Amino acid sequence: MTTGARFEELIAEGAAAPVTGWGFDWLAGRATEERPPWGYARLMAARMSTVDVALDIDTGGGEVLAEVPHPPRLLTATEAWPPNVPVARANLRPIGARVVAVAAGAPLPFRDAAFDLVVSRHPVRTDWPEVARVLRTGGTFLSQQIGPGTVRELSEAIMGPLPPPAQRHPAQAVAAARAAGLTVVDLREATLRTAFHDIGAVVWFLRKVVWTVPGFTVAAHRPALARLHERIRTGGPFVAHARRFLIEAVR
Repeated sequence: MTTGARFEELIAEGAAAPVTGWGFDWLAGRATEERPPWGYARLMAARMSTVDVALDIDTGGGEVLAEVPHPPRLLTATEAWPPNVPVARANLRPIGARVVAVAAGAPLPFRDAAFDLVVSRHPVRTDWPEVARVLRTGGTFLSQQIGPGTVRELSEAIMGPLPPPAQRHPAQAVAAARAAGLTVVDLREATLRTAFHDIGAVVWFLRKVVWTVPGFTVAAHRPALARLHERIRTGGPFVAHARRFLIEAVR
C-alpha cells in the first residue's frame, strides 16, 4: 500500500468513528496519555461515599461517575452537549443517578445549598458563583481541570505558532474560587506525556476535543494532516503534553 493510500485510509477511519460520550476507548493502541498522579476517580469515589446529596457537572457520557461503587442517596449529573445526554442516562441508570440536560453557560437548575458535594472532571467552564450557590455550608467542590496550553504541540502542528495561553491557569481558578466565597484546600498540577501513533488517532481526537483546533475539519486541515502523517510515519509517534490540575474547595 502506498503512503498516500495509507493516509487516506487512516483519516477516513478517524473521521468515521463515533465521538459521542466522553470515553476514549477508540484510541486504544493508537494513542496514549499518562494519568495524573492523584487519581481523580478514586478521590471522587471516596468523597461520594461520605455524602447524602451530590452533583456531577459536565458528566459527558457519565463514564467516570458510573464507576462510583457507593453512590450517595441522591445523585444528579448535568450535561450540555445533547448527543451525550442519552449516553449518560444509559450509563448512570444502574447507579440511580438522574441526568439533567442544561444549556451551555446557563445557571444550574437547582436551588441554593442543594448539595453536599459537587464534582466535575474536565468542565468546559467552571461557573464558580453557581458552584458556591448550590453547595451547602461545609460542602466540597472537587474538580480535575484542563490546564493552560494542553496538547499545545498538536494545536501548533495543525494551526501553526500560537500566542501563550491566556486561560485555564490554576492561579485563575484559585482566584475565581475565592471570589465566589470558597476556600481552596488543595491544588495539584501535572504535565502528562501524550503520544499519537497514527494520523487517524489525531483526526478522531480533534473531532472529539474540539477546542484543540477550533473549527477543525479534515477538508480544511488536510495539508497539515498530511505533513503530520509523514512526520509520524518517518519519525515515530507524535508527542504532545496534556496539562491537568486538581482543585478542591470548601464553602
